[in-house]
Amino acid sequence: MDRTLQQPSHRRRRSSVPTALAAGATALALAGTGLALFAGGAGAAVGNLVTNGGFESGSLSGWTCTGTAKAGTPAHSGSYALNATPSASDTAECRQTVSVLPNSTYTLAGWVQGPYVYLGASGTGGTDPSSWSSQSSWNQLSSTFTTGAGTTSVTLYVHGWYGQAAYAADDITLTGPGGTASPTPTGGSSTPASPTPSASASQSATASPSPSASSSAPTSPSPTATSTGQPGTGLPKHALTGYWQNFDNGATVQRLRDVQSAYDIIAVSFADATTTAGGISFTLDPALAGKLGGYSDADFKADIAAKHAAGKKVVLSIGGQNGTIVVNNAAAATTFANTAYALIQQYGFDGVDIDLENGVDPVWMAQSLHTLQSKVGQGFVLTMAPETIGMYSTAGNYFQLALNTKDILTVVNTQFYNSGGMNGCDGKVYTQGTVDFITAQVCTHIQGGLRPDQVGIGVPASTRAAGGGYVNSTVVNNALDCLAAGTHCGSFVPPAKWPTIRGAMTWSTNWDAANGNDFSTNVGAHAHAMP
Repeated sequence: MDRTLQQPSHRRRRSSVPTALAAGATALALAGTGLALFAGGAGAAVGNLVTNGGFESGSLSGWTCTGTAKAGTPAHSGSYALNATPSASDTAECRQTVSVLPNSTYTLAGWVQGPYVYLGASGTGGTDPSSWSSQSSWNQLSSTFTTGAGTTSVTLYVHGWYGQAAYAADDITLTGPGGTASPTPTGGSSTPASPTPSASASQSATASPSPSASSSAPTSPSPTATSTGQPGTGLPKHALTGYWQNFDNGATVQRLRDVQSAYDIIAVSFADATTTAGGISFTLDPALAGKLGGYSDADFKADIAAKHAAGKKVVLSIGGQNGTIVVNNAAAATTFANTAYALIQQYGFDGVDIDLENGVDPVWMAQSLHTLQSKVGQGFVLTMAPETIGMYSTAGNYFQLALNTKDILTVVNTQFYNSGGMNGCDGKVYTQGTVDFITAQVCTHIQGGLRPDQVGIGVPASTRAAGGGYVNSTVVNNALDCLAAGTHCGSFVPPAKWPTIRGAMTWSTNWDAANGNDFSTNVGAHAHAMP
Protein backbone atom coordinates (compact mmCIF):
# COMPACT_ATOMS: atom_id res chain seq x y z
CA MET A 1 0.00 0.00 0.00
CA ASP A 2 2.70 2.41 -0.98
CA ARG A 3 3.80 4.13 -4.10
CA THR A 4 7.09 2.29 -3.85
CA LEU A 5 7.85 -0.93 -5.67
CA GLN A 6 7.93 -2.96 -2.48
CA GLN A 7 4.23 -2.71 -1.67
CA PRO A 8 1.05 -2.75 -3.75
CA SER A 9 -0.38 0.67 -4.46
CA HIS A 10 -3.73 1.55 -2.97
CA ARG A 11 -4.39 5.23 -3.19
CA ARG A 12 -1.04 5.97 -1.54
CA ARG A 13 -0.09 9.60 -1.66
CA ARG A 14 2.64 11.82 -0.36
CA SER A 15 1.33 13.52 2.76
CA SER A 16 2.31 16.98 3.91
CA VAL A 17 1.24 16.27 7.49
CA PRO A 18 2.94 14.07 10.07
CA THR A 19 2.28 10.34 9.73
CA ALA A 20 0.82 10.24 13.23
CA LEU A 21 -2.17 12.20 11.99
CA ALA A 22 -3.04 9.74 9.23
CA ALA A 23 -4.58 7.09 11.49
CA GLY A 24 -8.07 8.56 11.67
CA ALA A 25 -10.26 11.60 11.36
CA THR A 26 -8.69 13.27 14.36
CA ALA A 27 -6.94 16.44 15.29
CA LEU A 28 -3.70 16.45 17.28
CA ALA A 29 -4.07 14.05 20.16
CA LEU A 30 -3.24 14.98 23.72
CA ALA A 31 -0.74 12.83 25.53
CA GLY A 32 -2.46 9.85 27.12
CA THR A 33 -2.49 11.26 30.63
CA GLY A 34 -1.87 14.93 29.92
CA LEU A 35 -4.06 17.74 31.23
CA ALA A 36 -5.44 20.75 29.42
CA LEU A 37 -7.61 23.78 30.15
CA PHE A 38 -11.32 23.13 29.75
CA ALA A 39 -14.50 25.09 30.02
CA GLY A 40 -16.63 23.88 32.87
CA GLY A 41 -17.95 24.55 36.30
CA ALA A 42 -15.82 26.69 38.57
CA GLY A 43 -13.56 24.63 40.75
CA ALA A 44 -14.28 21.38 38.88
CA ALA A 45 -11.41 18.90 39.07
CA VAL A 46 -9.77 18.29 35.69
CA GLY A 47 -8.31 14.85 35.07
CA ASN A 48 -8.76 11.42 33.53
CA LEU A 49 -12.32 10.23 34.18
CA VAL A 50 -12.06 6.71 32.73
CA THR A 51 -12.10 3.77 35.12
CA ASN A 52 -9.56 1.07 34.25
CA GLY A 53 -8.70 2.71 30.92
CA GLY A 54 -5.33 0.95 30.91
CA PHE A 55 -6.89 -2.42 31.85
CA GLU A 56 -4.11 -2.88 34.42
CA SER A 57 -6.58 -4.51 36.79
CA GLY A 58 -6.10 -7.55 34.59
CA SER A 59 -9.85 -7.56 33.98
CA LEU A 60 -12.56 -5.60 32.19
CA SER A 61 -13.82 -3.99 35.39
CA GLY A 62 -15.55 -0.68 34.68
CA TRP A 63 -16.43 -1.79 31.16
CA THR A 64 -19.42 -3.59 29.66
CA CYS A 65 -18.41 -5.66 26.64
CA THR A 66 -20.12 -7.73 23.96
CA GLY A 67 -18.71 -10.72 22.13
CA THR A 68 -15.24 -12.05 22.84
CA ALA A 69 -13.20 -9.62 24.95
CA LYS A 70 -10.57 -9.87 27.70
CA ALA A 71 -7.69 -8.02 29.34
CA GLY A 72 -4.51 -9.45 27.87
CA THR A 73 -1.64 -8.82 25.48
CA PRO A 74 -0.42 -7.16 23.35
CA ALA A 75 -0.42 -4.01 25.47
CA HIS A 76 0.57 -0.46 24.56
CA SER A 77 1.87 0.17 28.06
CA GLY A 78 1.94 -1.84 31.27
CA SER A 79 0.96 -5.50 31.27
CA TYR A 80 -2.60 -5.51 29.94
CA ALA A 81 -4.81 -4.06 27.20
CA LEU A 82 -8.28 -4.76 25.87
CA ASN A 83 -8.12 -7.65 23.41
CA ALA A 84 -11.36 -8.25 21.53
CA THR A 85 -12.43 -10.27 18.51
CA PRO A 86 -15.47 -9.27 16.40
CA SER A 87 -17.68 -11.81 14.69
CA ALA A 88 -19.90 -11.69 11.64
CA SER A 89 -22.74 -10.38 13.84
CA ASP A 90 -20.91 -8.47 16.59
CA THR A 91 -18.29 -5.71 16.71
CA ALA A 92 -16.88 -6.74 20.12
CA GLU A 93 -17.75 -3.38 21.66
CA CYS A 94 -16.74 -2.30 25.16
CA ARG A 95 -18.43 0.76 26.69
CA GLN A 96 -18.32 2.74 29.90
CA THR A 97 -20.62 5.49 31.18
CA VAL A 98 -18.83 8.46 32.77
CA SER A 99 -20.18 11.35 34.84
CA VAL A 100 -19.52 14.77 33.25
CA LEU A 101 -20.58 18.39 33.61
CA PRO A 102 -22.90 20.25 31.23
CA ASN A 103 -21.48 22.80 28.79
CA SER A 104 -17.94 21.47 29.28
CA THR A 105 -15.22 20.42 26.87
CA TYR A 106 -13.58 17.00 26.97
CA THR A 107 -10.87 15.17 25.06
CA LEU A 108 -11.21 11.45 24.48
CA ALA A 109 -8.03 9.60 23.54
CA GLY A 110 -6.77 6.04 23.38
CA TRP A 111 -4.21 3.78 21.74
CA VAL A 112 -5.46 1.08 19.36
CA GLN A 113 -4.19 -1.45 16.89
CA GLY A 114 -5.93 -3.78 14.46
CA PRO A 115 -8.39 -3.51 11.57
CA TYR A 116 -11.10 -0.86 11.76
CA VAL A 117 -11.00 0.13 15.42
CA TYR A 118 -13.42 2.85 16.52
CA LEU A 119 -13.19 5.07 19.60
CA GLY A 120 -15.97 7.51 20.42
CA ALA A 121 -18.62 8.80 22.78
CA SER A 122 -22.42 8.96 22.64
CA GLY A 123 -25.01 10.92 24.55
CA THR A 124 -22.91 14.09 24.67
CA GLY A 125 -25.82 16.39 23.96
CA GLY A 126 -23.84 17.87 21.08
CA THR A 127 -21.89 16.38 18.20
CA ASP A 128 -20.98 12.87 19.29
CA PRO A 129 -17.32 12.26 18.41
CA SER A 130 -15.92 9.18 16.69
CA SER A 131 -12.53 8.41 15.19
CA TRP A 132 -11.11 5.23 13.72
CA SER A 133 -8.01 3.69 12.24
CA SER A 134 -6.97 0.44 10.62
CA GLN A 135 -3.31 -0.21 11.40
CA SER A 136 -1.29 -3.21 12.52
CA SER A 137 0.81 -1.12 14.92
CA TRP A 138 -0.22 0.96 17.92
CA ASN A 139 -1.61 4.39 17.01
CA GLN A 140 -3.48 7.02 18.98
CA LEU A 141 -7.03 8.14 18.28
CA SER A 142 -8.31 11.39 19.75
CA SER A 143 -11.36 13.62 19.53
CA THR A 144 -12.80 16.56 21.42
CA PHE A 145 -16.42 17.32 22.22
CA THR A 146 -18.51 19.74 24.25
CA THR A 147 -21.41 18.51 26.35
CA GLY A 148 -24.90 19.92 26.04
CA ALA A 149 -26.70 22.06 28.58
CA GLY A 150 -28.46 19.11 30.18
CA THR A 151 -25.77 16.45 29.85
CA THR A 152 -24.50 14.85 33.06
CA SER A 153 -23.07 11.61 31.66
CA VAL A 154 -21.68 10.24 28.41
CA THR A 155 -21.02 6.71 27.21
CA LEU A 156 -17.56 5.94 25.87
CA TYR A 157 -17.10 3.05 23.47
CA VAL A 158 -14.40 1.19 21.59
CA HIS A 159 -15.13 -1.51 19.04
CA GLY A 160 -13.94 -3.26 15.93
CA TRP A 161 -16.05 -4.14 12.92
CA TYR A 162 -18.19 -7.05 11.75
CA GLY A 163 -16.19 -9.99 10.46
CA GLN A 164 -12.82 -8.31 10.93
CA ALA A 165 -9.84 -9.66 12.88
CA ALA A 166 -9.06 -9.07 16.55
CA TYR A 167 -8.19 -5.58 17.79
CA ALA A 168 -6.52 -4.15 20.89
CA ALA A 169 -7.09 -0.91 22.82
CA ASP A 170 -5.19 0.59 25.73
CA ASP A 171 -4.62 3.76 27.75
CA ILE A 172 -8.09 5.15 27.08
CA THR A 173 -8.59 8.54 28.71
CA LEU A 174 -11.33 11.14 28.97
CA THR A 175 -9.78 14.38 30.13
CA GLY A 176 -11.97 17.15 31.53
CA PRO A 177 -13.93 18.26 34.60
CA GLY A 178 -15.51 15.42 36.55
CA GLY A 179 -19.25 15.37 37.03
CA THR A 180 -21.13 15.12 40.30
CA ALA A 181 -23.90 12.68 39.37
CA SER A 182 -23.55 8.91 39.55
CA PRO A 183 -23.61 7.74 35.93
CA THR A 184 -26.29 5.29 34.87
CA PRO A 185 -24.90 2.66 32.49
CA THR A 186 -26.36 2.91 29.04
CA GLY A 187 -27.68 -0.28 27.53
CA GLY A 188 -27.38 -1.34 23.94
CA SER A 189 -24.61 -1.19 21.39
CA SER A 190 -23.42 1.93 19.62
CA THR A 191 -22.75 0.04 16.40
CA PRO A 192 -25.38 -0.86 13.82
CA ALA A 193 -26.63 -4.37 13.40
CA SER A 194 -25.45 -6.33 10.39
CA PRO A 195 -27.35 -5.26 7.28
CA THR A 196 -30.45 -7.33 6.62
CA PRO A 197 -32.77 -7.65 3.63
CA SER A 198 -35.14 -5.22 5.35
CA ALA A 199 -32.64 -2.38 5.23
CA SER A 200 -34.08 0.55 3.34
CA ALA A 201 -33.77 4.24 2.76
CA SER A 202 -35.88 4.85 5.84
CA GLN A 203 -33.40 3.09 8.12
CA SER A 204 -32.30 5.40 10.89
CA ALA A 205 -28.64 6.25 11.27
CA THR A 206 -27.58 5.38 14.79
CA ALA A 207 -24.06 4.04 14.48
CA SER A 208 -21.29 5.39 16.64
CA PRO A 209 -19.38 7.08 13.79
CA SER A 210 -22.38 9.31 13.13
CA PRO A 211 -22.27 12.85 14.52
CA SER A 212 -25.47 13.97 16.19
CA ALA A 213 -27.04 17.24 15.21
CA SER A 214 -26.36 20.13 17.55
CA SER A 215 -27.18 23.80 17.72
CA SER A 216 -23.78 24.66 16.26
CA ALA A 217 -23.91 22.19 13.38
CA PRO A 218 -25.31 23.03 9.97
CA THR A 219 -28.50 21.45 8.77
CA SER A 220 -27.82 18.56 6.41
CA PRO A 221 -29.05 19.46 2.93
CA SER A 222 -32.01 17.29 2.01
CA PRO A 223 -31.86 15.53 -1.35
CA THR A 224 -34.65 16.57 -3.65
CA ALA A 225 -37.22 13.82 -3.41
CA THR A 226 -38.22 14.08 -7.04
CA SER A 227 -34.71 14.25 -8.44
CA THR A 228 -34.17 11.67 -11.17
CA GLY A 229 -31.50 13.41 -13.17
CA GLN A 230 -27.89 12.31 -13.56
CA PRO A 231 -25.54 15.02 -12.27
CA GLY A 232 -22.53 15.56 -14.51
CA THR A 233 -24.18 16.21 -17.87
CA GLY A 234 -22.49 14.70 -20.89
CA LEU A 235 -21.65 11.37 -19.27
CA PRO A 236 -22.86 8.15 -20.85
CA LYS A 237 -25.53 6.09 -19.12
CA HIS A 238 -22.90 3.56 -18.04
CA ALA A 239 -19.56 5.19 -17.27
CA LEU A 240 -16.02 4.03 -16.64
CA THR A 241 -13.96 5.83 -13.99
CA GLY A 242 -10.19 5.59 -13.62
CA TYR A 243 -7.67 7.16 -11.25
CA TRP A 244 -4.60 8.76 -12.82
CA GLN A 245 -1.51 8.68 -10.62
CA ASN A 246 0.35 11.93 -10.14
CA PHE A 247 3.36 9.92 -8.95
CA ASP A 248 5.47 6.94 -9.91
CA ASN A 249 5.08 3.75 -7.87
CA GLY A 250 6.13 1.12 -10.36
CA ALA A 251 3.02 1.21 -12.52
CA THR A 252 3.17 2.53 -16.07
CA VAL A 253 3.74 6.28 -15.91
CA GLN A 254 1.34 8.36 -17.96
CA ARG A 255 0.66 11.90 -18.98
CA LEU A 256 -3.01 12.68 -18.66
CA ARG A 257 -3.29 12.57 -22.43
CA ASP A 258 -2.10 8.94 -22.29
CA VAL A 259 -5.08 7.80 -20.19
CA GLN A 260 -6.99 5.17 -22.12
CA SER A 261 -9.88 6.55 -24.17
CA ALA A 262 -12.42 4.20 -22.57
CA TYR A 263 -12.38 6.18 -19.31
CA ASP A 264 -15.27 8.63 -19.10
CA ILE A 265 -14.27 10.10 -15.73
CA ILE A 266 -10.60 10.57 -14.86
CA ALA A 267 -9.78 11.25 -11.22
CA VAL A 268 -6.46 13.04 -10.76
CA SER A 269 -4.74 11.62 -7.68
CA PHE A 270 -4.32 13.54 -5.41
CA ALA A 271 -4.81 17.01 -3.98
CA ASP A 272 -2.54 17.95 -1.08
CA ALA A 273 -3.52 19.35 2.30
CA THR A 274 -2.39 22.86 3.13
CA THR A 275 -1.52 24.19 6.57
CA THR A 276 -5.01 25.75 6.83
CA ALA A 277 -7.72 23.36 8.02
CA GLY A 278 -9.81 22.25 5.04
CA GLY A 279 -7.45 23.82 2.52
CA ILE A 280 -6.18 21.88 -0.50
CA SER A 281 -3.59 22.49 -3.21
CA PHE A 282 -2.29 20.62 -6.23
CA THR A 283 1.20 20.30 -7.66
CA LEU A 284 2.41 18.05 -10.45
CA ASP A 285 4.94 15.59 -9.06
CA PRO A 286 8.45 16.67 -10.20
CA ALA A 287 9.66 13.07 -10.03
CA LEU A 288 6.86 12.00 -12.37
CA ALA A 289 7.67 14.86 -14.71
CA GLY A 290 11.27 13.66 -14.76
CA LYS A 291 10.21 10.13 -15.64
CA LEU A 292 8.10 11.50 -18.48
CA GLY A 293 10.93 13.63 -19.84
CA GLY A 294 9.16 16.80 -18.75
CA TYR A 295 5.55 17.56 -17.88
CA SER A 296 4.57 21.15 -17.12
CA ASP A 297 1.43 22.81 -15.80
CA ALA A 298 0.77 24.04 -19.31
CA ASP A 299 1.03 20.48 -20.65
CA PHE A 300 -1.31 19.22 -17.95
CA LYS A 301 -3.91 21.93 -18.61
CA ALA A 302 -3.74 21.23 -22.33
CA ASP A 303 -4.29 17.52 -21.64
CA ILE A 304 -7.38 18.31 -19.57
CA ALA A 305 -8.72 20.48 -22.39
CA ALA A 306 -8.08 17.65 -24.85
CA LYS A 307 -9.95 15.18 -22.66
CA HIS A 308 -12.84 17.64 -22.49
CA ALA A 309 -12.85 17.87 -26.26
CA ALA A 310 -13.15 14.07 -26.35
CA GLY A 311 -16.20 14.23 -24.07
CA LYS A 312 -14.41 13.15 -20.89
CA LYS A 313 -14.68 14.54 -17.36
CA VAL A 314 -11.61 15.22 -15.21
CA VAL A 315 -12.00 15.59 -11.45
CA LEU A 316 -9.50 16.26 -8.66
CA SER A 317 -9.38 13.46 -6.11
CA ILE A 318 -9.21 14.51 -2.47
CA GLY A 319 -7.56 12.21 0.03
CA GLY A 320 -6.23 8.75 -0.67
CA GLN A 321 -4.96 6.39 2.00
CA ASN A 322 -2.60 8.98 3.47
CA GLY A 323 -4.54 12.12 2.60
CA THR A 324 -5.59 13.67 5.88
CA ILE A 325 -7.86 16.55 4.93
CA VAL A 326 -10.31 17.38 7.69
CA VAL A 327 -13.50 19.39 7.17
CA ASN A 328 -15.32 19.40 10.50
CA ASN A 329 -16.43 22.98 11.15
CA ALA A 330 -17.75 26.03 9.32
CA ALA A 331 -14.34 27.61 8.71
CA ALA A 332 -12.84 24.41 7.29
CA ALA A 333 -15.93 23.89 5.11
CA THR A 334 -15.59 27.37 3.65
CA THR A 335 -11.85 26.94 3.11
CA PHE A 336 -12.32 23.61 1.35
CA ALA A 337 -14.96 25.00 -1.01
CA ASN A 338 -12.91 28.09 -1.81
CA THR A 339 -9.59 26.29 -2.40
CA ALA A 340 -11.24 23.53 -4.42
CA TYR A 341 -13.01 26.09 -6.59
CA ALA A 342 -9.75 27.96 -7.15
CA LEU A 343 -8.10 24.75 -8.43
CA ILE A 344 -11.10 23.99 -10.64
CA GLN A 345 -10.74 27.42 -12.20
CA GLN A 346 -6.97 27.14 -12.49
CA TYR A 347 -6.79 23.75 -14.18
CA GLY A 348 -10.24 23.21 -15.65
CA PHE A 349 -11.34 20.31 -13.46
CA ASP A 350 -15.02 19.37 -13.74
CA GLY A 351 -15.41 18.70 -10.04
CA VAL A 352 -13.97 16.65 -7.20
CA ASP A 353 -13.68 13.08 -6.04
CA ILE A 354 -13.92 12.41 -2.29
CA ASP A 355 -11.57 9.59 -1.32
CA LEU A 356 -11.01 10.42 2.34
CA GLU A 357 -9.91 7.14 3.89
CA ASN A 358 -9.12 8.52 7.33
CA GLY A 359 -12.59 9.63 8.33
CA VAL A 360 -15.13 12.16 7.08
CA ASP A 361 -17.67 14.47 8.70
CA PRO A 362 -20.88 13.89 6.73
CA VAL A 363 -22.51 17.18 7.76
CA TRP A 364 -19.74 19.74 7.29
CA MET A 365 -18.32 18.07 4.18
CA ALA A 366 -21.79 17.93 2.65
CA GLN A 367 -22.25 21.63 3.31
CA SER A 368 -18.88 22.37 1.75
CA LEU A 369 -19.64 20.29 -1.34
CA HIS A 370 -22.98 22.04 -1.83
CA THR A 371 -21.19 25.38 -1.60
CA LEU A 372 -18.65 24.21 -4.16
CA GLN A 373 -21.37 22.97 -6.50
CA SER A 374 -23.13 26.32 -6.31
CA LYS A 375 -19.88 28.03 -7.34
CA VAL A 376 -19.21 25.66 -10.25
CA GLY A 377 -22.80 25.45 -11.45
CA GLN A 378 -24.30 23.07 -13.98
CA GLY A 379 -22.02 20.25 -15.04
CA PHE A 380 -20.39 19.84 -11.62
CA VAL A 381 -19.16 16.26 -11.19
CA LEU A 382 -19.02 14.75 -7.70
CA THR A 383 -17.65 11.25 -7.30
CA MET A 384 -16.69 9.28 -4.19
CA ALA A 385 -14.53 6.23 -3.57
CA PRO A 386 -15.11 5.08 0.00
CA GLU A 387 -13.62 1.94 1.43
CA THR A 388 -16.10 -0.92 1.67
CA ILE A 389 -16.61 -0.46 5.39
CA GLY A 390 -17.60 3.17 4.86
CA MET A 391 -20.67 2.06 2.88
CA TYR A 392 -21.48 -0.99 4.99
CA SER A 393 -24.54 0.62 6.54
CA THR A 394 -26.52 3.83 6.22
CA ALA A 395 -25.31 4.55 9.76
CA GLY A 396 -21.73 4.99 8.55
CA ASN A 397 -20.36 8.48 8.02
CA TYR A 398 -19.46 7.91 4.37
CA PHE A 399 -22.90 6.54 3.55
CA GLN A 400 -24.42 9.56 5.30
CA LEU A 401 -22.23 11.88 3.23
CA ALA A 402 -23.45 10.19 0.05
CA LEU A 403 -27.07 10.58 1.14
CA ASN A 404 -26.52 14.18 2.26
CA THR A 405 -25.18 15.04 -1.21
CA LYS A 406 -27.55 12.83 -3.18
CA ASP A 407 -28.97 15.85 -5.01
CA ILE A 408 -25.55 16.70 -6.53
CA LEU A 409 -23.88 13.26 -6.48
CA THR A 410 -22.70 11.71 -9.74
CA VAL A 411 -21.47 8.30 -8.57
CA VAL A 412 -20.13 6.40 -5.56
CA ASN A 413 -17.56 3.83 -6.68
CA THR A 414 -16.91 1.87 -3.49
CA GLN A 415 -13.57 0.12 -3.22
CA PHE A 416 -14.60 -3.54 -3.22
CA TYR A 417 -11.13 -4.70 -2.22
CA ASN A 418 -8.69 -4.73 0.70
CA SER A 419 -11.66 -5.55 2.93
CA GLY A 420 -11.89 -9.30 3.54
CA GLY A 421 -15.30 -10.92 3.88
CA MET A 422 -18.37 -8.80 4.66
CA ASN A 423 -22.12 -9.12 5.04
CA GLY A 424 -24.25 -8.41 2.01
CA CYS A 425 -27.74 -6.93 1.98
CA ASP A 426 -29.12 -10.40 2.71
CA GLY A 427 -27.13 -10.69 5.94
CA LYS A 428 -24.84 -13.41 4.58
CA VAL A 429 -21.05 -13.08 4.57
CA TYR A 430 -19.39 -12.99 1.15
CA THR A 431 -15.69 -13.12 0.35
CA GLN A 432 -13.99 -10.29 -1.54
CA GLY A 433 -12.86 -11.04 -5.06
CA THR A 434 -16.14 -12.62 -6.14
CA VAL A 435 -19.25 -11.64 -8.08
CA ASP A 436 -21.36 -12.25 -4.96
CA PHE A 437 -19.28 -9.87 -2.83
CA ILE A 438 -19.65 -7.06 -5.34
CA THR A 439 -23.35 -7.48 -6.08
CA ALA A 440 -24.38 -8.01 -2.44
CA GLN A 441 -22.56 -4.82 -1.41
CA VAL A 442 -24.10 -2.81 -4.26
CA CYS A 443 -27.50 -4.07 -3.12
CA THR A 444 -26.83 -2.56 0.32
CA HIS A 445 -26.02 0.80 -1.25
CA ILE A 446 -29.18 0.92 -3.34
CA GLN A 447 -31.45 -0.35 -0.57
CA GLY A 448 -29.85 2.30 1.64
CA GLY A 449 -31.22 5.11 -0.51
CA LEU A 450 -28.88 5.80 -3.44
CA ARG A 451 -30.23 5.72 -6.98
CA PRO A 452 -28.78 2.89 -9.11
CA ASP A 453 -27.29 5.45 -11.48
CA GLN A 454 -25.30 6.80 -8.51
CA VAL A 455 -23.67 3.46 -7.71
CA GLY A 456 -20.63 1.94 -9.38
CA ILE A 457 -18.24 -0.98 -8.86
CA GLY A 458 -14.69 -0.17 -7.70
CA VAL A 459 -11.92 -2.75 -8.23
CA PRO A 460 -8.12 -2.78 -8.61
CA ALA A 461 -6.76 -2.98 -12.14
CA SER A 462 -4.24 -5.71 -11.34
CA THR A 463 -3.02 -7.93 -8.53
CA ARG A 464 -0.27 -5.38 -7.85
CA ALA A 465 -2.72 -2.50 -7.47
CA ALA A 466 -4.15 -3.62 -4.11
CA GLY A 467 -3.47 -5.95 -1.24
CA GLY A 468 -6.47 -8.17 -2.04
CA GLY A 469 -9.77 -8.36 -3.87
CA TYR A 470 -8.53 -8.27 -7.46
CA VAL A 471 -10.99 -9.64 -10.01
CA ASN A 472 -10.50 -9.88 -13.75
CA SER A 473 -12.65 -8.08 -16.28
CA THR A 474 -14.97 -11.07 -16.76
CA VAL A 475 -15.99 -10.96 -13.08
CA VAL A 476 -16.65 -7.20 -13.30
CA ASN A 477 -18.75 -7.66 -16.43
CA ASN A 478 -20.71 -10.49 -14.82
CA ALA A 479 -21.39 -8.31 -11.79
CA LEU A 480 -22.67 -5.50 -14.01
CA ASP A 481 -24.94 -7.93 -15.87
CA CYS A 482 -26.23 -9.39 -12.60
CA LEU A 483 -27.08 -5.95 -11.23
CA ALA A 484 -28.59 -4.60 -14.44
CA ALA A 485 -30.37 -7.62 -15.85
CA GLY A 486 -30.24 -10.44 -13.29
CA THR A 487 -27.96 -12.56 -15.49
CA HIS A 488 -24.49 -14.04 -14.81
CA CYS A 489 -25.07 -13.83 -11.04
CA GLY A 490 -23.37 -16.07 -8.51
CA SER A 491 -25.22 -17.57 -5.56
CA PHE A 492 -26.51 -14.13 -4.60
CA VAL A 493 -29.26 -12.79 -6.84
CA PRO A 494 -30.30 -9.17 -6.16
CA PRO A 495 -33.93 -8.62 -5.14
CA ALA A 496 -34.45 -6.34 -8.13
CA LYS A 497 -32.88 -5.43 -11.46
CA TRP A 498 -31.17 -2.04 -11.76
CA PRO A 499 -30.64 -1.37 -15.48
CA THR A 500 -29.33 2.15 -14.80
CA ILE A 501 -26.40 0.94 -12.65
CA ARG A 502 -23.72 3.56 -13.26
CA GLY A 503 -20.71 1.48 -14.21
CA ALA A 504 -17.29 0.61 -12.86
CA MET A 505 -14.12 2.21 -11.52
CA THR A 506 -10.54 1.06 -11.20
CA TRP A 507 -7.40 1.97 -9.32
CA SER A 508 -5.67 2.94 -11.51
CA THR A 509 -5.31 3.83 -15.20
CA ASN A 510 -1.59 3.33 -14.67
CA TRP A 511 -1.96 -0.18 -13.25
CA ASP A 512 -4.47 -0.90 -16.01
CA ALA A 513 -1.80 0.01 -18.56
CA ALA A 514 0.70 -2.20 -16.75
CA ASN A 515 -1.83 -5.06 -16.95
CA GLY A 516 -2.26 -4.86 -20.69
CA ASN A 517 -5.30 -2.52 -20.49
CA ASP A 518 -7.55 -5.43 -19.52
CA PHE A 519 -9.95 -3.27 -17.52
CA SER A 520 -10.37 -0.37 -19.92
CA THR A 521 -10.56 -2.59 -23.00
CA ASN A 522 -12.93 -5.27 -21.75
CA VAL A 523 -14.96 -3.61 -18.98
CA GLY A 524 -15.08 -0.38 -20.96
CA ALA A 525 -16.48 -2.06 -24.05
CA HIS A 526 -18.96 -4.07 -22.00
CA ALA A 527 -20.24 -1.15 -19.93
CA HIS A 528 -20.62 1.14 -22.92
CA ALA A 529 -22.57 -1.57 -24.80
CA MET A 530 -25.04 -2.12 -21.97
CA PRO A 531 -28.58 -0.94 -22.80
